[in-house]
Amino acid sequence: MPDASPVKWHLAHTSWFFETFVLEPHLKGYRPYRPAFRMLFNSYYNAVGEKHPRPERGLLSRPSYAEVLAYRTHVDAAMAEFLAQDHASNADIASIVELGINHEQQHQELILTDVLHMLSRNPLSPAYSHELSSCLQSEAPPLSWVEFDSALVEVGHSGDGFAFDNEMPRHRQYLEGFALASRPVTNGEYLAFIDDGGYRRPTLWLSEGWDWVNAHMIEAPLYWRRDDGGWQQFTLTGQRPLDPAAPVCHASLFEADAYARWAGARLPTEAEWETAASSAQRAGHFVEDGVLRPLPAIEDHGSLAQLFGDVWEWTQSSYAPYPGFHAAAGAVGEYNGKFMCNQYVLRGGSFATPRSHIRPTYRNFFPASARWQFTGFRLARDVRTRHRAESP
Repeated sequence: MPDASPVKWHLAHTSWFFETFVLEPHLKGYRPYRPAFRMLFNSYYNAVGEKHPRPERGLLSRPSYAEVLAYRTHVDAAMAEFLAQDHASNADIASIVELGINHEQQHQELILTDVLHMLSRNPLSPAYSHELSSCLQSEAPPLSWVEFDSALVEVGHSGDGFAFDNEMPRHRQYLEGFALASRPVTNGEYLAFIDDGGYRRPTLWLSEGWDWVNAHMIEAPLYWRRDDGGWQQFTLTGQRPLDPAAPVCHASLFEADAYARWAGARLPTEAEWETAASSAQRAGHFVEDGVLRPLPAIEDHGSLAQLFGDVWEWTQSSYAPYPGFHAAAGAVGEYNGKFMCNQYVLRGGSFATPRSHIRPTYRNFFPASARWQFTGFRLARDVRTRHRAESP
């Protein structure tokens, strides 16, 4: 798949980041491990120079995995030497190092998403791990709604601790009253949408989504497979029966939006999601938990479950700059800003996200058709609309 990369490419690219943006310009006497790597492991930094085409990364038989590990060892040793020197007082350098660490955390998750896709293309359906995580309960808690009053809120990063530039600046935004579902939509609920002909009803779909469904003959989320025994789902632990209580995963924004319309609801805006998450606990499952798939929510009456972890949650918000946003100068400024076009925001992290990596203001983003990431969704609705519908 053009969007996926081999594991060794991820390992090399994250080392390339430190070599290119920290060691070469700031460590006196540093010599690149191999000059050709500058182009080979450049992802999208046009200001740095040429890039190897992304769709061709999987065709690279060289460098070998062993040489990639040697490259990482070389960069690690140079970084240890660099950090032992007195660079702590240079805020600009420190911020690039911190960015590189968070960049590597992103690729830790991408390795798992790309490995899952690669294994899914193998007719043998091999598992990444045979450790099977047990469900916490046999069924999902009932869906309820948590309401929020109309308010002038502040969204975006406050300046305490690390954040990517696309999370800033913090700014005010007015929200009408809204309600969020107490948990993400489950496989069982999404299956009811399928059984009701959801993929065959054009009135439920955005125009581009309907064209996408028909062009690619989509009939279920990615990695769902139907056989004589019912629906199966391919996961990092291999192919297994679909768990109706677990959050639906590997759904596109098109599918999330169509389901929400079918359910008489909508997707939340990112400002609504962040407002709700600002006081929520990170109670979901993350990569440190080792579960390797989203697990059912635990009922917590009156609160929002799994806002963090388990599945990334689509919002209806286009990925756009916040008021007052300015990309950093130079190649590092290409990290986020230049992708603010034709993408949508996801929030909250997944079971493959490092726990320390996520926060309420974190903005992930993908095109509307993307499904290979661990993406799910929860519903939202307008409180005023619901009150009008219930009045005599």
